[in-house]
Amino acid sequence: MRRFFLSGLVGLSIIGAAQAQPQPRNVVLFIADGLRDGMVNAVNAPAMDGLMKAGVRFTNTHSLFPTFTMPNATAMATGHMLGDTGQFGNTIYTAFPVPGAGESLTPFLESDPVLGDVDAHFAGNYLNEETILRAAHAQGLSTASIGKLGPSLVFDHTARSGQDSILVDDSTGRPSGIPLSDDLRTRLDAAGLPLQAPTRGANGLAGTADSPGTLAANVEQQGYFTDVATKAVLPLFKARGKPFVLVYWSRDPDGTQHNQGDSLGRLVPGINGPTSLAAIRNADANLAALLGALKALGMAETTDVIVTSDHGFSTISKESGTSFAASQAYKGVPKGQLPPGFLAIDLAHELGLGLFDPDARGIRLAADAFPSRANGLIGADPAKPEVVVAANGGSDLVYLPNGDRALARRVVDALARQDYVSGLFVSATLGPIPGTLPLSAIALDGSALTPMPAIVVNFRSFSTGCADPTTCGVEVSDTGLQQGQGMHGSFSRADTRNVMGAAGPSFRAGLASAVPASNADLGKTIAQLLGLTIPGKGRLVGRVLTEALANGSTPTFARAELRSEPDAAGHVTALAYQTVGEIRYFDAAGYPGRTLGLDSTAVPAAAEAH
Repeated sequence: MRRFFLSGLVGLSIIGAAQAQPQPRNVVLFIADGLRDGMVNAVNAPAMDGLMKAGVRFTNTHSLFPTFTMPNATAMATGHMLGDTGQFGNTIYTAFPVPGAGESLTPFLESDPVLGDVDAHFAGNYLNEETILRAAHAQGLSTASIGKLGPSLVFDHTARSGQDSILVDDSTGRPSGIPLSDDLRTRLDAAGLPLQAPTRGANGLAGTADSPGTLAANVEQQGYFTDVATKAVLPLFKARGKPFVLVYWSRDPDGTQHNQGDSLGRLVPGINGPTSLAAIRNADANLAALLGALKALGMAETTDVIVTSDHGFSTISKESGTSFAASQAYKGVPKGQLPPGFLAIDLAHELGLGLFDPDARGIRLAADAFPSRANGLIGADPAKPEVVVAANGGSDLVYLPNGDRALARRVVDALARQDYVSGLFVSATLGPIPGTLPLSAIALDGSALTPMPAIVVNFRSFSTGCADPTTCGVEVSDTGLQQGQGMHGSFSRADTRNVMGAAGPSFRAGLASAVPASNADLGKTIAQLLGLTIPGKGRLVGRVLTEALANGSTPTFARAELRSEPDAAGHVTALAYQTVGEIRYFDAAGYPGRTLGLDSTAVPAAAEAH
């Protein structure tokens, strides 16, 4: 009797302990690339709108600057800011010829082979930080990343066998792609899905100065990605019976807004035409399908779903009254407009140095030619450039490989004279320069392995006058796309204001949170939801979004402004930002009057607390 009583107590204690353990959480991170917060409503995006009304909608959101895809992907994947990850743009200067990018010194990193080359060069992990998928897989969770080429791989970029995290992107099934896992091949076959991802088709057509771009959203390719997620990956994860994390990176609306043909040469409607709206609906339909699959598989109650975008978006302007490049004639460029690579052309002209194309084997460019991908090597010898320009769109990166302080001042002076420039950020190693702020002020000076830019150039931005200026922003862009199409990357509030929301068992219900939040915070928050402890090498990190979590605390925050000393012409680089503790959230920056949202968001230093 006694033995039975004791064994009964033991049994009850085991049951009690099991009941006390928190139920494992699954996480789905859904990224709608380039989605503007002001465009998410019950009409344009009912699934996203409904999810955020049921759970949490962050109303004070922040993309990391420069506001590009790959930088913000690394922030989500690691919880670190760009000074630590070294992902300063979609295109960076690597200081070595990258094989997968045609031996370019300025590779575009939205490429599986290029990411592999860069990893190999920088000690096997160019980010120098562990990602949430790598840590989750190491702790026995099922992991997958599906969608847009480049950012999807970033979440587990050091494991390229395909047998750890599942990766499905544009290159899947092609020689340049990451192999499919054995389990996934079996599931794809059973679901009748091909082993090769479709191309973008008509959605990939960017047009020219004489012919409009696409009039089609990226429906077919993303339909395939959604089918892979809902018909193969999620059922596989259910069968495994382990917690999982799934990243789904929707190329839309970004890809369509870039290429849209609704507004060739015109700033209105710009990225607000019917093709861009169709792209928003396409991304929303992908999310709806994922939510439906979670419910059908009985996993909705144990899955946290987080929705974000990597950055906002703006319409392209290619106008300047000061640019030497705009005064020249180039094939395929409308008269008087800025050509691709105008920053490199203008700097080479101002410095009296040669201009070479890093993406065309370093050939010297003639006076009537612009760089093939807008990047430039400036000097007498392309193998030993004095200045390197990595063109990205709404902002450009300028590198000085020799660290020449006198040259840095000449470059800054030349840039400050251009009407398309709105704010300059300079490495502290070059000394203080009037009219500029240090890179450390915007979290770009950290523990990165990749070369740090000497100067980050923000381009002028403005609105076309709609009710919500962040939904009709315009920015000068260093790109091969046309005026009237879409771009991002600037320090405009139209680009820094992204979308963020969440719902699920870990989150509060019906909350609109005004506390500042960023993509780096998502990396930290997801790690906590999954129970991951990830040691950091750098110190530029986000925070856990406790205000959104059930029973979590709501932190206070403050607004502030930082201003540079004026240069000789009176130019001042101003930065409007917010703080939660020691973490900064950047609203807008540039020359006052040349950056959308700067004047309206800036307040005196430490003046406003919440």
